[in-house]
Amino acid sequence: MKFHYGEWLMRPGVKTYNCEQIRQVRLSEDGREVRLFAVPYRQDDRSLDGPAQEISVSSPQPDMLRLRSVHFKGVRRKMPRFDLEDRRCPLEVREDAETLQIASGQLRLLIHKKPPCTLTYYYGERKLTNVGERFGSAMLSFVDAPEGPFMSCQLQVDVGEKIYGMGERFTPFVRNGQTVDIWNEDGGTSSEISYKNIPFYLSSNSYGVLVDDTGPVSFEVCSEAVTKVQFSVPGHALDFILIGAPDRKGVLERYTALAGRPALPPAWTFGLWLSSSFTTSYDEQTVMSFVDGMKERDIPLRVFHFDCFWMRENEWCGFEWDRDLFPDVEGMLARLHEKGLKVCVWINPYLAQHSAAFDEAAEKGYLLHRPDGDIWQWDLWQAGLAVVDFTNPDAVKWYQDKLRRLMAQGVDCFKTDFGERIPTDAVYYDGSDPQRMHNYYTFLYNKAVFDVIREVKGEGEAVVFARSATVGGQRFPVHWGGDCNSTYVSMAESLRAGLSLCLSGFGYWSHDIGGFEGTAPADVYKRWLAFGLLSSHSRLHGSGSYRVPWLFGEEAVDVCRRFTKLKNRLMPYLYGLAAENSRTGVPVMRAMLLEFDDPGCEELDRQYMLGDALLVAPVMRENGSVDYYLPHGTWTHLLSGERAEGTGWRRESFDFFSLPLFVRENTILPLGARDDRPDYDYTQDLTVRLYALADGAQVERVVCDGNGEPVLHLSASRAGDEITVAVHGKAPGLHLEQVGTDCRLTVDESGE
Repeated sequence: MKFHYGEWLMRPGVKTYNCEQIRQVRLSEDGREVRLFAVPYRQDDRSLDGPAQEISVSSPQPDMLRLRSVHFKGVRRKMPRFDLEDRRCPLEVREDAETLQIASGQLRLLIHKKPPCTLTYYYGERKLTNVGERFGSAMLSFVDAPEGPFMSCQLQVDVGEKIYGMGERFTPFVRNGQTVDIWNEDGGTSSEISYKNIPFYLSSNSYGVLVDDTGPVSFEVCSEAVTKVQFSVPGHALDFILIGAPDRKGVLERYTALAGRPALPPAWTFGLWLSSSFTTSYDEQTVMSFVDGMKERDIPLRVFHFDCFWMRENEWCGFEWDRDLFPDVEGMLARLHEKGLKVCVWINPYLAQHSAAFDEAAEKGYLLHRPDGDIWQWDLWQAGLAVVDFTNPDAVKWYQDKLRRLMAQGVDCFKTDFGERIPTDAVYYDGSDPQRMHNYYTFLYNKAVFDVIREVKGEGEAVVFARSATVGGQRFPVHWGGDCNSTYVSMAESLRAGLSLCLSGFGYWSHDIGGFEGTAPADVYKRWLAFGLLSSHSRLHGSGSYRVPWLFGEEAVDVCRRFTKLKNRLMPYLYGLAAENSRTGVPVMRAMLLEFDDPGCEELDRQYMLGDALLVAPVMRENGSVDYYLPHGTWTHLLSGERAEGTGWRRESFDFFSLPLFVRENTILPLGARDDRPDYDYTQDLTVRLYALADGAQVERVVCDGNGEPVLHLSASRAGDEITVAVHGKAPGLHLEQVGTDCRLTVDESGE
């Protein structure tokens, strides 16, 4: 929301009341909160009226400071809050006549109390940002606007500083210059609206900011004021948390410690998923023809997904199979399991009134209502559609019971579609403000589904395939990128959105290989196969036509086979990354800026690091040409063995069986013995490759079992022309290879 008109004037009808000085400071008895009374005038006298702000500063965790500013504190509406791990840590407080310092860990806030008031954040001695300027106006404000009351804050952006994140955004990767409204909507992948809006941003200067408000937070990122990030919320209270860290990864580690770390997905989820696609023309015979066709062509398939039309038309989401098309559901699902497949089915949180589930939920009071008592309904998506009220515990149990029945039939997991089109004129069971519930609804929805899968299938077996999300949604992996078009342009916009999501606390991200809307030309499909199978999760899905590779030509079959098998062999490496993500919150797919403190990496959005060791640059041009950037160091192409030296840009052309896929120097890369499935014993007949170890290098790698527990510790060191490898743990049939060096290789046998 823009309030200003240039540097000096306000928009017509807008009045702002800034924090100009701090008149009172009080420390709570337990030392965990500092309360400030701020006034909007500079003169040193007593005022009888006018807006003021009551500010509190606390620390939810070390190296974090929460600032909450309230204009009117008499609001009694029930506001849903993000489920954060707020530990209320003790504060270190120092005060003199002019200044107040509040510290948590290495993060400290220096407040100049006298006008013009400023608030400056430091991590150690490194300045992060500030509210206001020492000789300017402090911009922590109550705003009286024609649209209603708002609370607003502006944080300074330094020279060259770049802002990232705020969820899965399809607009330019660097947020500077953009207006970002945190409001979940169903709008495809080619506009400024998004399915997954997260009011958290990451700065290139290694700090993060979370606005702790489930409602419509509006960010002006170097747009209204070109040197500031402004964020505003409707109402009379603003609550934000600033997170400091030594580096960008550290910010995500701390943020996910606060907002929740992703659960570890089962290893089988990393295999290839095949969907029935969003088509009406399929039955068991069609499904089995797809599955058998993949096997006949030696393409390892791990999950089959039934999209919407597993249910009867006009009854979504009624939880009942269309028995005309699938007369023997239990037998069919058992036959799929016998073929070594897991089964996923599509669901959403809406009920069409033609379904029996609607009548049942309506009778029990499990649906959102309008203020006049009628059930909230409209005709978008399904005739007479209503919305399940997940603030009602009985409605949650009822919904979960529907899913329990499906799992008893043989379903393993669910694609949790939708969750964005949530009304703001509805009444909730628990009385929550519907505007604040609009974004938060998806958290309750996906949590209900994830929890019941975990309950039925067991710890470590739960996974959803979700489209919408808010803060905390990362706890329930996996998320996919929504309804993209079947073009190179959409392939690029999908990637930058996925990297943005992974800079917002999410560990895993997938997308519809080949695009969702329309049918891709064969070249786009084949290029997308390589990209999709070098993402954390890989699914063939689309709208209006099937996505099995032989429909795109025999070469597409060969490309699909090559990259599916490659991913399966990479699983000892990939699942170690997944286990790391569940422990630290560092994502599996990483924007280049997370791994390299290199200005050349700060705007890269057409390539990424798959973990710490593999650089991937998907080909997104018809002629096979791709521009990519190699940071400093020695890089080795995983498929060809070619070596290349960074730093700099390279332009090359690749056939459909390759792409820029480079291994970083000083890497231990474990490769599994099996390429026919993603879940197997990663230590059996393991190949361990050492890439371009420099003299003096000491590197490590952990291989985990199917539960994410470390079972094999690998370390390597180079001294001169000798490389020593230590293996701790049992690895029968272990094979060692070195790439990019010509050294004598020895094994330290002091371990197991």
